Amino acid sequence: MPMDVELSLLTASGLTEPKAEWTENAIRFMNASLKQRLGKSDGKVVFYKSKAADAQSSLLQLEKLHQATGYTILTHDLMMPLPSKKLDTSPRTLGPAAIELSKETGADYGLFVFVRDTYTSGGRAALMFFAAAAGVGIQGGTQVGFASLVDLKTGNIVWFNRLISGTGDLRNEPDAEKTISNLLTGFPL
Repeated sequence: MPMDVELSLLTASGLTEPKAEWTENAIRFMNASLKQRLGKSDGKVVFYKSKAADAQSSLLQLEKLHQATGYTILTHDLMMPLPSKKLDTSPRTLGPAAIELSKETGADYGLFVFVRDTYTSGGRAALMFFAAAAGVGIQGGTQVGFASLVDLKTGNIVWFNRLISGTGDLRNEPDAEKTISNLLTGFPL
């Protein structure tokens, strides 16, 4: 599936300022790494390109659903399980929209990749320095992502992996390759 990636500058105030050129380069580097890595598998790998330009298109809605579902898995299953909730062993699913994608493409599985990467601005770095001198910790740039393999016949997520890092720079090819390698750790192909 098209990668859902966004690189941003983290300003002194803590706001993120998306950077289109950084994002385009990161997607290009990550796609090249993904092609190389998945090209070694026995299955046929095709990079899906949607023909839909509508913001309400089923593909865009499926990507948004993957983002929400991925954050739910990340937060409540892997990082901070809710104390009153027993571990949910029912399958996570993207539902009927994934099944429609299978009908459209003929694909059996879809690999979804979501990454948000922020880079500390000079102003933020100065604020971090002075805050540290005063004994206060302030967060710098971080990399958060997850990848899901979805069975497009059922919509179920059959494999999931996460990435949370305070290092890495998707603006360069070697780090983008490392990020893809980390995201695909344990990938079933």
